[in-house]
Amino acid sequence: MPFAYYQRLTRAQQRVYRQSDEITVIRLPQAGACAPLVDGVAQDLAREDRAGTQAAADRLLLGITADLTVATLRAEVLAVRPSRHWGELHGLYTPAETGRPARATVWMRTAQRRQVVKFRTFLRTLLHELCHHLDYELLDLADSFHTEGFYKRESSLLRQLLREEPQGKVSGNA
Repeated sequence: MPFAYYQRLTRAQQRVYRQSDEITVIRLPQAGACAPLVDGVAQDLAREDRAGTQAAADRLLLGITADLTVATLRAEVLAVRPSRHWGELHGLYTPAETGRPARATVWMRTAQRRQVVKFRTFLRTLLHELCHHLDYELLDLADSFHTEGFYKRESSLLRQLLREEPQGKVSGNA
């Protein structure tokens, strides 16, 4: 079932939306090798070290993009989330520009209380921005829409990196 904004898309955009929706998993060939990188993000975030968290997040993104053999995505970790009447901005994907690689910007503190976000929330946001990058670089989609498939891909990456079993029924050949 497409999200409500689907009806406002052009036919070409709807076609890309449906393509995106059909892809629900991104397999990381070396997910286990990323465990120390994930732990590094968790440790630096727990220490409330913005520069360290950025360096650790950058290493994680570099590891994942190398594992998937796609163009580099760099991390930028900023302090307090921007907020307006619409809410807080958690992350932002910026495509590559001449001389500058693509960038995933995430914020490590909430806007209202300025508390460090929970590790799982931070990692999910980082992976969300990575999924936008992968839509273009790995899946070769013409656009990156928030579809059910997009969110399932994000969840599949999170489960692999945290070494969690997928929820729901699992067959013996999964």
